[in-house]
Amino acid sequence: MPPFDQERRRSTEEGKRLSAFSEIMAAYCLLSRLCSEAAVRVALLFMGACLVRSLRVVDLLLPLLDPSPFDAEAVPQAALFTDFLGSWELVVPDAGVSAMHMQLMPGNSKALIFDSTIFGPSHIGLPDGKCRYDPHNKATHQDCWAHSVEYDYDTGAIRPLMVLTDTWCSSGSLAIDGRLVQTGGFNDGGRVVRSYSSCDSCDWQEFPLTLTGQRWYASNHILPDGRIIVVGGRRKFDYEFVPAAGERNVEAFRLPFLREATDAWENSLYPFVFLSTDGNLFIFANNRAILLDYQANRIVKTFPDLPGGARNYPGSGSAVLLPLNLEDDRRPLPAEVLVCGGAQPEASELAARGVFQPALDTCGRIQITDPDPVWNIETMPSGRVMSDMLILPNGEVLLMNGARSGSAGWGFAQDPILEPVKYSPWNPVGTRFQVLNPTTIPRVYHSSCAVLPDGRVLVAGSNTNNDYNFTAQFPTELRMEKFSPPYLDPSMATHRPTIISDAAPREIQYGQTFTVRVFLLDLLAGSADFMVTMYRPPFTTHSFSQNQRMLVLNIQGVQENLLPLGTYEIAATAPPDNVVAPPGHYLLFVVHSGLPSAGIWVHIQ
Repeated sequence: MPPFDQERRRSTEEGKRLSAFSEIMAAYCLLSRLCSEAAVRVALLFMGACLVRSLRVVDLLLPLLDPSPFDAEAVPQAALFTDFLGSWELVVPDAGVSAMHMQLMPGNSKALIFDSTIFGPSHIGLPDGKCRYDPHNKATHQDCWAHSVEYDYDTGAIRPLMVLTDTWCSSGSLAIDGRLVQTGGFNDGGRVVRSYSSCDSCDWQEFPLTLTGQRWYASNHILPDGRIIVVGGRRKFDYEFVPAAGERNVEAFRLPFLREATDAWENSLYPFVFLSTDGNLFIFANNRAILLDYQANRIVKTFPDLPGGARNYPGSGSAVLLPLNLEDDRRPLPAEVLVCGGAQPEASELAARGVFQPALDTCGRIQITDPDPVWNIETMPSGRVMSDMLILPNGEVLLMNGARSGSAGWGFAQDPILEPVKYSPWNPVGTRFQVLNPTTIPRVYHSSCAVLPDGRVLVAGSNTNNDYNFTAQFPTELRMEKFSPPYLDPSMATHRPTIISDAAPREIQYGQTFTVRVFLLDLLAGSADFMVTMYRPPFTTHSFSQNQRMLVLNIQGVQENLLPLGTYEIAATAPPDNVVAPPGHYLLFVVHSGLPSAGIWVHIQ
């Protein structure tokens, strides 16, 4: 059951008392995993009475450890709380290229990062003496440098890749089969469709002149039937669908809304695009939003304007579709969008003259499936422009990167924000934001990030210069970090579940009830303390994580304290259809009292 209630939060003191009991029981759990079956049965004879009356054991043992009162009956109804505000680790001192774009690849431990191809030499060469001819490259037409790498986030290995056409400010989506389908860019890359599959020897495939026009600053989304739609771009007020490899599009579908949302400073690029649970597309540009029937090319709903300023590039706020709770039986399934940060409409023009306006400090939240939707306005701890928003495995939202003033553009921002902010969507208004521990590395224009299977966040990029410049106010950033959110508090390790991988599904069907087993040292866990989530890793660039989606699955039942002791079997129901969960690869997490397991890859189709 998702912890969508503030009453599910445990106090720090209760968490410490429960941790004390769990540490007592951890020795027995390890015994049951490491010792013979006979030894386990002997231990059971000794502890059996205590185990079946565990709450009374707590009453007896914990006063010896902590004399303060303890309400064992309340534990299963509460969520663990920690005052740990996260930690940072520098994992790569030089990735070779700056991570303007990032995509987690399914089925292995690889992340794909890439930059534009025209900013001159990178810090890593192409393998095997390869070079490419590029008349647009700022430094040399004979370019022997890599502008894309595959990073193994488990081992730290970096493998250079060869992309031929310019990917500057492009877009992408994971296809059903796990390939990255990547579209557009600048110059010779504007009409290109690229494909990348992750393997030890794989490299980019490119299909020139596939799209109807230059798709620069466009947004992509996978659709229920597996097709990928490409929406907008600079001076592209239409949309089209990625054709099969080797085919070329001859038609795009007009979308005047994009022209209407474009002001004197644009502020409508990289539109926020989300597949609603009714099958239509929610499209947000500048401060406006519509619901589009993309098959009939018809606007079915126009939403109220979001006040405050510009939210899309170069105003560059960010947005997420909040987690979809599949325990809700309403139809269409309620869906909410959160839009945060941005800039005043004229901020980019002023920044070009050295005047940096404060970034917007507001978020707008709207239920897009409501018959009469309204924006609910919330205030962040500070203004943010060019921030990224990621959904964490436990359903919370992380805002990171960006600046407090200016806009997106070359040198157009000041006062970088080093502190991430956590947003808890189920908390009461006024208590949803929490400022976390800061990094030491400013990440402004052209930064990116991704949630990793272990629950950490990979953070990379930042280049507010139109070349690789290491002496500027904000130098080209090649370092990569991992951020550990509060749920990775080391003192809470005994409460964090571990998925037993050989007992977990890898392929699931729509509407199927499946089981997943976890091991958990916390022997007081109850059925209500578990949540199962499915997360679709996004393509992240320019403050928008395209295709990001989280589903909170409906739990049918939990079998508690199976052997070996500490094993739980959870029966969950897969998403009902391809509208709620477009086909493809997701990370599946089991969350116990707000603390997620490491995720495993699952595929649904």
